[in-house]
Amino acid sequence: MTRPRRHVEVAQIMGTAISVHVVGDVEPAAFARATAACFDELREADHVFSPYRDDSDILRMARGELAMKDASPWVAEVAEACAHASADTGGLFTAWWSGVFDPTGYVKGWAVERVARRHLAPLTAERGVVAAGINAGGDLQLFTTPGADWTWNVAVVDPADRSRVIATIPVRDGAVATSGTAERGAHIVDPRCGLPATGVASATVTSASLAHADVWATAAVVAGPDDLGWISRAGLTAGILVADDGRVRRWLDGVEVEIVAAAE
Repeated sequence: MTRPRRHVEVAQIMGTAISVHVVGDVEPAAFARATAACFDELREADHVFSPYRDDSDILRMARGELAMKDASPWVAEVAEACAHASADTGGLFTAWWSGVFDPTGYVKGWAVERVARRHLAPLTAERGVVAAGINAGGDLQLFTTPGADWTWNVAVVDPADRSRVIATIPVRDGAVATSGTAERGAHIVDPRCGLPATGVASATVTSASLAHADVWATAAVVAGPDDLGWISRAGLTAGILVADDGRVRRWLDGVEVEIVAAAE
């Protein structure tokens, strides 16, 4: 059986490679329009939220040059979502840990999910299109045409050996987010103490929403490898946590389903 053709376009935005994927027979003009719209809106989000651009709304607010009411409407929307995420995670995630509003840990997932739902999901209604999705540095929002014989198979790699796959997650419609220290070091701050979170090499979370999955992947890293007490608050998620010492813990919809001890 011939596999359907995959159309891919890649751009460097928000400090990472972002790729748009459409599977099946899509009109070239429709694919080009959807791809351009995704990338244009992500560049706009980067301009508003970037912690590296002096003219971003976020840095202008941090310097006291711009009030939230005068910033892009996206800022208030993201601030409200971050407040809910902080409450839901019991403070394991927050955008205010440094004393100023910094949604860096939330906004990429939010922005990528937003453009995917606006511009890629509608393509699955087009004749000949089997599936569509977006990959932002390993964080994915994926869609499949109802009734199509297609499943996205998302590999979870061993953070200690990037050539080894420790799990494959089948997704038809949903999101996958991964956080941890394996690739970027201890870059996630534990807001409870202000120090870098350590102990979790990688935490991969699946959910219907990338913004939701991203929040809980961050929460998993902050909570550490010995605390899965938060999974009952995470809603309909599944996940795989790999500790620095090699232990693997898995959960499904608030219940831990497997613990694999570190190899001797």
